[in-house]
Amino acid sequence: MASKASSGITVVAPRGSSNLTTSPVLTTVPPSFIEGLINKIPLPRWALIAIAVAAGLVLLLFLICIIKCCCCKKKRKKKEKLNLTNINGASTTASLVQPDLEDIECGLEDEKRGRLQYSLEYDFRGQELKVSVKQAADLKAMDSGGTSDPYVIVFLTSDIRKKYETKVHRKTLSPVFNESFIFQVSRAEVTEAILVMQVYDFNRFSKHDIIGEVTLPLVDVDLQHVMEQWLDLSPAGKIEQEHLGEICFSLRYVPTTSKLTVVILEAKKLKVMDADGLSDPYVKVQLILNKKKWKKKKTTVKKNTLSPYFNEAFVFEVPFNLIQNVDLVISVWDHDKVTKDDQIGKLFLSCRATGNQLRHWSDMLANPRRPIAQWHSLQPVEVMDKTLGLKTRFKLPLPTS
Repeated sequence: MASKASSGITVVAPRGSSNLTTSPVLTTVPPSFIEGLINKIPLPRWALIAIAVAAGLVLLLFLICIIKCCCCKKKRKKKEKLNLTNINGASTTASLVQPDLEDIECGLEDEKRGRLQYSLEYDFRGQELKVSVKQAADLKAMDSGGTSDPYVIVFLTSDIRKKYETKVHRKTLSPVFNESFIFQVSRAEVTEAILVMQVYDFNRFSKHDIIGEVTLPLVDVDLQHVMEQWLDLSPAGKIEQEHLGEICFSLRYVPTTSKLTVVILEAKKLKVMDADGLSDPYVKVQLILNKKKWKKKKTTVKKNTLSPYFNEAFVFEVPFNLIQNVDLVISVWDHDKVTKDDQIGKLFLSCRATGNQLRHWSDMLANPRRPIAQWHSLQPVEVMDKTLGLKTRFKLPLPTS
């Protein structure tokens, strides 16, 4: 049996013994760890409880913030995925996948295209503007070999049909041109015109790529003095002449036999001349000797097409001592059964030609017996006729009786 004393000590009697005189066993319950820790802190219980509650609230708020951030990120990712899969949908989608137009324009402007040196001189008496294309430097490489075949086209916006071209310089990014061109422009027109100098990369069998251009409003130029300067090339604008079409032909000259062979191969993208949106094109091949009409031949007519294929050859006998004085004129015509045939466009090649035409003619003379083929852009008829400056044949007066 056990008896409880007033001092809080429990006396336990051994089992099986009724003798209470046996020495008692004393036991005490030790306090818990947390309770012992609290007893060591020199603060009242209410203060400890308040601190514990505040810490719990702070921890709870921290957890809520973490959960909220995670949920927002998941919603944002999900929204972006939905927009990307529906690019053709709402306008808000475009803002996620397309940069602003201002960013695109800035990127194009920042691209280095090179520099061009030129000079200007205006003759007030003769009303002539002399443009000299000096050289270019640090041009953008357009070919796979890291170079370009640059040349420059020069024209005024007051008459974009009148264009000049420099010679083509092979495989260089810093060509030296030193070529001058003269424009007849009055004092009234010169202040309203814009000088455009476009640098192109030459390609024999494909479209020529534009590297960049320089545009100069002449109203901002002091034409009282000769001006020479360098300017950076900018992206090409939208000043373009009417597209008349392109034609491909080959030239071959054999000096020993005095045979000039012209093979008209094909044309493409010709100007529409008929009401049905097509044309009936054919090609005239003409030789001009000392600015007088000499010999001519023409291809067959190709019906209802803007991209005719000819593959027709013409042979002319031109002595070697005359080849330097001959102009080869290629003109494309639209055939009409009722009315007079209309010219679509033309060009000429000779030692006095410029640009790509001069290059093609020079390649033919430098490679005798070898056919040289190349594409050319058709030029306005009135411009070519003015440049050729053909002399009129006067008929001898009949003898008077």
